[in-house]
Amino acid sequence: MSFFERTLTLWVCLCIATGVLLGQLAPGLFHAIGAMQIARVNLPVAALIWLMIIPMLLKIDFSALGEVKRHWRGMGVTLFINWAVKPFSMALLAWLFIGHIFRPLLPAAQIDSYIAGLILLAAAPCTAMVFVWSNLVKGEPHFTLSQVALNDVIMVVAFAPLVGLLLGLSAIAVPWDTLALSVGLYIVIPVIAAQLARRALLQSGGAAALARALALLHPFSLGALLATLVLLFGFQGEQLVAQPLVILLLATPILIQVYFNAGVAYLLNRLTGEPHCIAGPSAMIGASNFFELAVAAAISLFGFHSGAALATVVGVLIEVPAMLSLVHIVNASRGWYERGAALRAAPRAG
Repeated sequence: MSFFERTLTLWVCLCIATGVLLGQLAPGLFHAIGAMQIARVNLPVAALIWLMIIPMLLKIDFSALGEVKRHWRGMGVTLFINWAVKPFSMALLAWLFIGHIFRPLLPAAQIDSYIAGLILLAAAPCTAMVFVWSNLVKGEPHFTLSQVALNDVIMVVAFAPLVGLLLGLSAIAVPWDTLALSVGLYIVIPVIAAQLARRALLQSGGAAALARALALLHPFSLGALLATLVLLFGFQGEQLVAQPLVILLLATPILIQVYFNAGVAYLLNRLTGEPHCIAGPSAMIGASNFFELAVAAAISLFGFHSGAALATVVGVLIEVPAMLSLVHIVNASRGWYERGAALRAAPRAG
């Protein structure tokens, strides 16, 4: 890893502080950038996400996707965490912390709205940033792409019924335009662009040309991650300064949920003997959220200034620092993981 990658957490913290400061000094600029959106998907952020994930998608050889079936246990673990554990664990944590433990410290009129926002946040797995986290833990790129694509298909049919069940509502107005546009912007277009670029590079200069392109694009990918942070925290700088205690209290169940789900996914993959390159992205996908959809759904259902909208925004604010800490944990524990996974895989091989 380069010096920049080893100190990425420091740069993230600096970008968070820069975003908050700029959001205070130039709120009009960030309001203007925030208004550049279609179906509540911010286009500048989408462009930065392209720059983040296209270099990672360049590594994917679609002819090797068939090998993913060998890791059906990892796929099963991730699906179990995303759809059978995460939404329900968040509902429980929201009820416990927001509905009871922190209730005296929060505005009474917003309690139910905060809980609803947290549930919306956990009901959809991440579709874009997970490529970044998978790359940082040396995850198997074909597994990551297949898992994200499968989650997208499930999300289209399961998001509304699942949220409706947990919120106790008879009908959920899912922002389908946001969902469809997000999948197109964050998955379909980058995959097509990356594969066209990969084919052109391989035809013109072979594997060496592809390697040179990846090395050239890698710093821009990390730079786009940091620029995205500046934008996201600049958008919410006023909220952070105005309601620091509320944001801290809302962050508590989100953080617990992130580490809990990542830990369960990581351990289940170890118990089933999956290699570390599968367990890493499985844990990352299990822990992260599709915050663009969550924010859009919260605004559609409860309004822009609702507690639900604020709760989903808090998910945006802590997503990157929390996921970077998980990246560190997954990478640091690789030796321990591989010793246990090898022992469990040996009987199957014999």
